[in-house]
Amino acid sequence: MEPNLLETLDGQIALVTGANRGIGREIASGLAELDATVYGGVRDPTADLPDGVEAIEIDVTDESLIERAVEKVVTAGGQLDVLVNNAGVGGAGAGLKDVDSEDFDRILDVNLRGPSLLSKYALPHLLETDAPRIVNVSSGVGILADPIESEMPAYRISKAGINALTGSLDQTYGAEGLIANSVDPGWVATDLGGEAAPREPEKGAETPIWLSRFGPGSPSGLFWKDKQVIDF
Repeated sequence: MEPNLLETLDGQIALVTGANRGIGREIASGLAELDATVYGGVRDPTADLPDGVEAIEIDVTDESLIERAVEKVVTAGGQLDVLVNNAGVGGAGAGLKDVDSEDFDRILDVNLRGPSLLSKYALPHLLETDAPRIVNVSSGVGILADPIESEMPAYRISKAGINALTGSLDQTYGAEGLIANSVDPGWVATDLGGEAAPREPEKGAETPIWLSRFGPGSPSGLFWKDKQVIDF
């Protein structure tokens, strides 16, 4: 199914987490260029953000801050059309037995619990709009169709969970119009990806921005890379 792409996001409200650097910064900037009103979720509200992006304080490990941030966005903008769950942290450890339990909890807290709670609090507002979208930034290392390697186990598990979240959102709320998709931005040269990564943040942001343009009747519940569906 071909997506119904919106040419402009004028009049729409978007919330992008982790918007002060890397892929999230480019996503927020790209949505602003499409004339959306963009709120950048950041832990430090004084953080430098792209032109046209307004800071909103969010710590994705703090449920009360998540709930408050969503309410602030909706109060200020009157609605919420797009949620991009981008904020994330990397992992460590060659195998599960090598991972510190606190690190394991932190990685799943940021990468999976945070996006799940943001989706929970955003959904009542998203479902009031004509084309509610949730874009979950995942990773190819969480694909279950291929064997999951042992390195960075918590990170890989968290990204497999993000894909499961996307499928659950689609199955539960797709009939109400929700368009939920996951995206693998590729190996990107960010603080998380490292300098050796072959992609620039602008390239990593292309497909998340594209998914944010999906209009009513567009595909949902899928995993994308470079604007093509890939296996979970």
